[in-house]
Formats: sequence, structure tokens, C-alpha cells
Amino acid sequence: MKLFLGFVKKEFYHILRDRRSLFILFGMPIIQILLFGFAITNEINNVNIAIFDHSKDITTHEIINKISASSYFSINQLIVNEKDIESVFKKGKIKAVLIFEKDFNKKLITNKNPTVQIITDATDPNTANTISNYVNAIIQTYVKEINKDTPIVYQINAQSHMVYNPELKSVFMFVPGVMTVILMLVSAMMTSISITREKELGTMEILLVSPLKPIQVIAGKVIPYVFLSVINAIVIIVLSIFIFKMPVQGSLILLGFESVLFIITALALGILISTVSATQQTAMMISLMGLMLPVIILSGFIFPIDSMPLPLQIISNIIPAKWFIIILKAIMLKGVGIIYIWKETLILLSMTLFFIVLSTKKYKIRLE
Repeated sequence: MKLFLGFVKKEFYHILRDRRSLFILFGMPIIQILLFGFAITNEINNVNIAIFDHSKDITTHEIINKISASSYFSINQLIVNEKDIESVFKKGKIKAVLIFEKDFNKKLITNKNPTVQIITDATDPNTANTISNYVNAIIQTYVKEINKDTPIVYQINAQSHMVYNPELKSVFMFVPGVMTVILMLVSAMMTSISITREKELGTMEILLVSPLKPIQVIAGKVIPYVFLSVINAIVIIVLSIFIFKMPVQGSLILLGFESVLFIITALALGILISTVSATQQTAMMISLMGLMLPVIILSGFIFPIDSMPLPLQIISNIIPAKWFIIILKAIMLKGVGIIYIWKETLILLSMTLFFIVLSTKKYKIRLE
């Protein structure tokens, strides 16, 4: 019994000295509960909306103030020309536009039931539906308040219109997200075990004494996987179009270019994981645990980033999948060109270069 207790004690010491084991045991559950607790929500908060007020009278001013005072919406822009509505949506920052018709107050007091048109970006149908419901609720609350002390029953009509996905098909949201998750996880995992496999098989020594430069070794590891991942992406896009009837409103050439860029970003991230991991098991674990949760939760795939706490919104900016999902929805559903997604493209390109440079640096350290 004493020998057994000694063995158990030894195992405790072994676990407590292993920082990676402690992180898996205590760190990952804490991170997961925080992510799930704060990020997973059906509510919306601080959603950016724009106002197009034809009337500019006291009633529309009161309604706009009521909407602005809620925690659900942030009035980001005042539109003065109807032609600007489409370009506002294509930029991707505004999720809804509220249009107040002319002579709003006059029609209200003469019982002609003025109309508020709610135009929402339905590339994310769940968020679009929620926005419409919240605006409707605020307007109805305002109507109850003005009817409280008057025998006349005033009415305001709220009309909802969904753009880019009028039928609110959920597949339009899930296809870009699933495509991103698959390409990120598969590409990163494939390359994350590439260099660690060389170490475990004992062939790393051959690479260490070879005349190849670190950047050449990394490029040699990445290029075959780029080809295979591109085939994977083509299969996903073809299935999305012909099986799920996913539209591609924009350029297929631009879609292909952006997909290849994201694949290279994911592969470069996988190589970085590979260079800092001692074993294939460690590399695989980092790829799964370190990428899966952030990609699914913090990329905007399922849950709107605007509704998350500010720290999580900031963290989401370092998730490559977030920018690729924005690009996919913009090209496939909105039909935009590079002029509207140049910033997201530049961010992905910068991340790719950063991962490659850091991987090369880490590889050099191992050469010394």
C-alpha cells in the first residue's frame, strides 16, 4: 500500500510540474466557460444601424432618441440620399437601416398610420430577424406611451425588408462559416504535424544538416498542402452551389483568390504550431483546442461579434477566420468587388506574412 501511495504521489508531482497538463486540466475549462458564457447569446447589443429620416420632425426625433438610448443599437450613420443605402450595406459595418417616410408627425396625428421601414442585412438571418423584432418592440412601446393619455389611438406601421437573403435561409449563413471552419482546421492540422513528424521519425537531423534555408524548408512543407487544400475548397464551393443552392453574386476569380489566401494563412499558422511543438500529439492538441473554439465562437460564424463584450471583440480581430467569413459573405451574397473588402484582404495577407516570418525565426532557433 505504501508503494502504491508513493506511486500516486509521484504522479501528482509529475502532473503539477507539467505546465501543459495543468493548463489542460484547469486553464481550458476556465477559458471554455468564459467563452461560452459571454459569447453564446441570442441577444444583440450595440448593433450599428443607420437612419434615413425624410421627415425630421418631433416624432421621428423622439423615436430615434428612444432607439439610440437602448443598449441594443448604436446609430452609426445618418443617410441623406437613398442611393447610399446599398453602399452602406456593402461596406458591412451597418446591419440595418431605418427609413422614416415624409410628413411622419402629420400623418400620425391625422391617423394615417405613418410607416417606418426596417431594412436589415440578412446575410446573418438570425441577427436580422432579432434586429427587426427589437425595433418593432421599441416602436410599439413608443406608441403605447403616446396613446396613454389621449382618447385618440395613434398607430405606426413597421415594415421589415431583408436584403441579400429575403427568404432568411439559414444555409446562407452556415455555408461560409462551415467552409471557413473546415479550411482552417484541416489546413492547420495537416501542417501542424509536418515538422513534428520529422522529429519523431528522426529525419529532422537530415534537414538540420541540409543546405536548405529555413524559409525553403517551410515553403516545401506548405506547397503540397496548398494544392490539396485548394482542391478541398473547390469541392466545398461546388457542393455549396449545386447542393445547397448557395448563390455567388460576385466574381468567382476573386472568390478563388481569397480562398487561396486564407488557405495559405491557415497553413502558415499550422507550420507555426508545428515549429513550437515537440510531438505530433502536442501539435494536434494545440490545433484542435487552440483553433476550434476561437474559430467557431469568435469568428462571427454563429454568434454576432458586435453583441459580445468589448474584450472578446478585440480578441476576435486576431482570428483569421473572422475576416475570411466577412469576405465570403461579401462576395457570395452581396456581390462586392475588391474595393469593399481590401481591408480584410490586407489583414489576412499581413497575418500570413507574420506567421511565416515567426515560423522561420522559430525554425532558426532550433537550428542553433
